[in-house]
Amino acid sequence: MQRREELHELLLRAGLTVVEEVYPGSLFPPEAGWRIARGIAAPDGPVREALDSVWWRRLAGADGEFLVAVLGHRIGGNDSWWTRVRFADADADADADSGAGDSHADVPGLTGGPGFVALSLDGQVLLAEVPDADGNRVTALDRLPERLAEAAEAAAGEGETERAEIWAAVPGRPAWPLHWAEAIGFNPAAPDELLIRLLEVEWGFLHGCDRPAVLDAAVAHPDPQVRSRPADTFRPELSPDQWVRLVRAEPSPSRRVLWAEHACAWGVELPGDLYDDLLNGPSRLQAAELPGLPAHHLPSLAADADPRARATACARWEDLAAPLRALLLADTDDAVRTAALLAHHTAVPMPREVFTALPQPGRALERCRLAPDLEAELLRDGDEEVRRTLAANPALSARGVAVLTEDPCDGIRSVVALRSDLDEEQRAAVRHDFDPTSMSRILPWVEERHGDAEAMRRLAASSHPLVRRSVARARRLPPDVVERLARDEDRTVRLFLAESCDDAPAEMLLEVWRWWDGSFSHPDRPRSHPNFPRTGLLRHAADPSGRMRRLALDDPESTPADVARLARDPEAEVRRRAAEDPRLSPADAVRLLNDPAAHVRGTAMRSPRLPARVLAGLLHDRDTACAAVTNPAIPVPVLHRILAEAAAAVAARR
Repeated sequence: MQRREELHELLLRAGLTVVEEVYPGSLFPPEAGWRIARGIAAPDGPVREALDSVWWRRLAGADGEFLVAVLGHRIGGNDSWWTRVRFADADADADADSGAGDSHADVPGLTGGPGFVALSLDGQVLLAEVPDADGNRVTALDRLPERLAEAAEAAAGEGETERAEIWAAVPGRPAWPLHWAEAIGFNPAAPDELLIRLLEVEWGFLHGCDRPAVLDAAVAHPDPQVRSRPADTFRPELSPDQWVRLVRAEPSPSRRVLWAEHACAWGVELPGDLYDDLLNGPSRLQAAELPGLPAHHLPSLAADADPRARATACARWEDLAAPLRALLLADTDDAVRTAALLAHHTAVPMPREVFTALPQPGRALERCRLAPDLEAELLRDGDEEVRRTLAANPALSARGVAVLTEDPCDGIRSVVALRSDLDEEQRAAVRHDFDPTSMSRILPWVEERHGDAEAMRRLAASSHPLVRRSVARARRLPPDVVERLARDEDRTVRLFLAESCDDAPAEMLLEVWRWWDGSFSHPDRPRSHPNFPRTGLLRHAADPSGRMRRLALDDPESTPADVARLARDPEAEVRRRAAEDPRLSPADAVRLLNDPAAHVRGTAMRSPRLPARVLAGLLHDRDTACAAVTNPAIPVPVLHRILAEAAAAVAARR
């Protein structure tokens, strides 16, 4: 808000009245205006020393209004909004009888300031003044759309010799090497050797990196920040061997156990000698909690001098021999004895005297089998929270479950309805409310049965959407189960089937695509599903839905002409799909740099169809350097030179 007020004050001092803030929408965007003002992918025109009144009258028109953005005064977070202004004296002139168009101030007080870019309301005239190495660079363009189209066509005529000369001069005088360091690792054309060199400079690119040689170098790197980066991501790409080497190479005992925990969580089976090392280290207690700890270590933990280790051993009760269990149940330490009692009474009913003696009886409500009279009393006299906890207790008796199916609290009945020990007829009889828009997590007990075809058949017919949604998360399902779920009335069931199941049918995938195009956990599904239809998609080129028009270019029968047509589509997502296409014409790639939508412009900057001169210019612009350096059209020798400059800049800052 403060930045906006400062901008309004600056404009007022310049003799301008603010009318409104304007989101570009379908307008030429301020970001493209700044780039053109710096002479990058810009129409040819004479370099001017100043803007005279004639240009300002062209810009403002008879009403004295135009759009402006001021350097360093961002509205919308990224110079992304225009401010609509009017010459201040045009307000007074509007009340006079002497034509407002000729009497307002000829030149506003914007020149000589921090820099600005201004656009006429009809998008035809662009004026700008931005600082450069030689002072200020002034731009004045009329017939802007026509000139931009001409410039795009001219740039597309670049020949091989010219292209080679341009790349030979890059990086030249590096303008934004720190931006290059930040993003060069995301260039798909960067070879492994360059990325391994980059580890000495920047390692953010390791998030999501799936190149084995690069990950090998990262997990063996002396810098702990570099080593940890590939593991500390949403979806690590490390192989089991790389996980093990990461754990072994970590000098910090606590972090060694942390990485071991991560490895186990991702299904890695750690070697026995590594468990030995971890248990013999200073983080022995944390290592004792690792889920894959071999059972032969449990006796030593159960007899450990540290009561915390003995309490940890109780978590593996089923793996302990009877004599060890007896020792733990009689342990002199209260915490150990409590842990042993809780573990013991998951199978053996807990009597009232043991329950009442527990320091925290609520823990027993969550997991223990209770003596019949104690359970009945708690169900009858317990408060709502007690009954809710019992409803989720897997050891609750069948009688107790039956009582809670009639509980007056809907929230408790809703918990009961998801129990694994109900058959589907019993589940259907439980009255409960279910919000179909609520976030869904897979039910663990359903996931455990994913490999059981008969269980999947039975559960796919469940009356409860969460059960069916959990079935749909299975990677493979019998054909009849897939057919049933593909017709499910709950569209989230169909979505989960599209995201997770390799057997999802093409027709359903296309139907889901009409309303879903990917999530953070399953990006680009259903379109990236191997069963998604690839032929016959051109019929959607004229579909009223832009989402469906996006599919047309996936059809092998589509042509460069189809790409050109969709690059001019009214919907930004369709234009972005065209910008991703390798058949995009160089002229259209340049033209899309001026698209109103930021994500379309960003995609165009990464298009390998951009002419070298334009791409080289983008590398030297503050606002585009990060995106441009990820463009796979940059030759590998040039990438190495760019990295050298980036490394020098980073070293100078350290």
